[in-house]
Amino acid sequence: MKLAIVGATGLVGQEVLQVIEERNFEFDQLFLVASAKSVGKTQTFKGKSYKIIGMEDAIASKPDIAIFSAGGSTSLEWAPKFAEIGCIVVDNSSAWRMSPDHKLIVPEINAEVLRIDDRIIANPNCSTIQMVMALAPLHKKYGVKRLVISTYQSVTGTGKAAVDQLMNERNGVEGEKVYPHKIDMNVLPHIDVFLDNGYTKEEMKMVNETRKILGDDSIAITATAVRLPVMGGHSESINVEFHNEFDLEEVKELLNHAPGVVLQDDVKNAVYPMPLNAHRKDEVFVGRLRRDESQPNALNMWVVADNLRKGAATNAVQIAEFLAANNLVY
Repeated sequence: MKLAIVGATGLVGQEVLQVIEERNFEFDQLFLVASAKSVGKTQTFKGKSYKIIGMEDAIASKPDIAIFSAGGSTSLEWAPKFAEIGCIVVDNSSAWRMSPDHKLIVPEINAEVLRIDDRIIANPNCSTIQMVMALAPLHKKYGVKRLVISTYQSVTGTGKAAVDQLMNERNGVEGEKVYPHKIDMNVLPHIDVFLDNGYTKEEMKMVNETRKILGDDSIAITATAVRLPVMGGHSESINVEFHNEFDLEEVKELLNHAPGVVLQDDVKNAVYPMPLNAHRKDEVFVGRLRRDESQPNALNMWVVADNLRKGAATNAVQIAEFLAANNLVY
């Protein structure tokens, strides 16, 4: 097994390496790949020093699997070139997610659709992944009719420069700004670029990707995505209307047994999901479960996950694990 990590020096790339180490994902050779400014530098992984290489050298090494965390434009240019040599690309960008020719995978939900000829596999958006992890078992049982979503997203979703902006502002230091406004002590209802319909790309990702992953284009979805000055994970308030009546205790039981989901729903003891507690964990945490008393067959839920872990790195590594375990690598 030859494994390449493309974008190895970035926030998600670093997290991918951490997850690989924690989960003991087996490989024979590892290639750390980054942009020209990082080529030639060294990076230590599991006590061994690796030299950062560029794209051409990575392709020449003929990896079996390449986990891409280097942005959409890089993926559009280079993922097909890796695929041409027989490498399977697991891509963290938005480049391939809505392509009808590429699978959009959350392993606990739909990994079974993967085939040996899938050479580029899309990793969903971070905020979508944690939501569908909580929704999938409920959709299967009751049928999701409509979703109203509000997100509360960590600055880590923007990258290292955003984390630096927050900490600089907090410490009174002038520095690079990646947001159009101050983020510390503030809330920005603005994630990604605005589209002609008034929604942002982030909001429409949640709409379109959710339908694709759950395999149901009939689900009505509306979203508002908001950036908060927090680190550790994304939080989501989700109002879900089902086609069928549900039992609240049964909902809790379904979530309690869903793989990768942890139920934290004990409000009497102030137990509910928070990004502070989700940080560096792979699970999706669900709580504040209650009926929407204004609408039949409707449920309110609060969903939190570390966006760099299950929202990106962990999900990508899980896809690679599935490929290896099911003999889909050649």
